[in-house]
Order: sequence, then C-alpha cells, then structure tokens
Amino acid sequence: MTSSVDWVTPDTTVVKVAQLMKKDDVGSIPICQDNNLIGIITDRDIVLKVVAAGGNTNNVSCKDIMSKDIISVTADQDVHEAANMMSKYQVRRLPVIENGKLVGIVAIGDLAIEKIHINEAGDALSDISQGAHH
Repeated sequence: MTSSVDWVTPDTTVVKVAQLMKKDDVGSIPICQDNNLIGIITDRDIVLKVVAAGGNTNNVSCKDIMSKDIISVTADQDVHEAANMMSKYQVRRLPVIENGKLVGIVAIGDLAIEKIHINEAGDALSDISQGAHH
C-alpha cells in the first residue's frame, strides 16, 4: 500500500479536488474529518454529479457529492481479499483503515507488483474494465 495519501476535508471544493487528482494522477481522493475517513470522491462523481448536471464547480464542496459508502480494507487483510473486493465493487483503489483512521491506499497496480498475484490483479482489472462498458 501507499502510506503517503493526499486527502481533503468535506468543505474542500471539487475544483481543488480535481487539481489534486491531476497532481497525483489518481481518480479518487479520500475525504477525512479529524483524520477519520468519512467519504471518497471520484473523478466520475465530479463529472456526473457536477459537470453533467450543469453545476457551477466553484460552489460545490466534497460533502455535496462524496460517496459515504466506503469500500475499504485493513492493513492486515490478505492481498487476495483486496483483489477480490476491487473486482466485486469495480474499483481500482481501496482506502486502508485502522480504527477508523486512513493509513494508506492500495491500488490495483500495487497488487500487480506482487508477482504471485499478477493474474489475480489482471483478472480484477479486466472485470473492472468490462464493467465500465455496461
């Protein structure tokens, strides 16, 4: 997992989040309050809930569009479980939580680095990519 994770607060504007996504080259950013993970926002959330809806991006905060149903793992969970969760929930990154606190992010690319898990990560990525076309 990556332990240095950029996160934002619920009051952060979606413009700032989009800029952070560009800087980090990621498609999702965790939302934290007092270091507790309370939501996540994706580039898709911004496009569908703000841009496509004709909203003024300058006036929209994360709390307005973030997902509160967070799919996450703990640091001691098996990488196979993480790969299965990515495939099941069609996500490429999972927040890593310990006692409600964000301690890292595991990305599908992290799983692919583990040689013994490359097929599983590939299967998860294939499932995710296919899901995008439905």
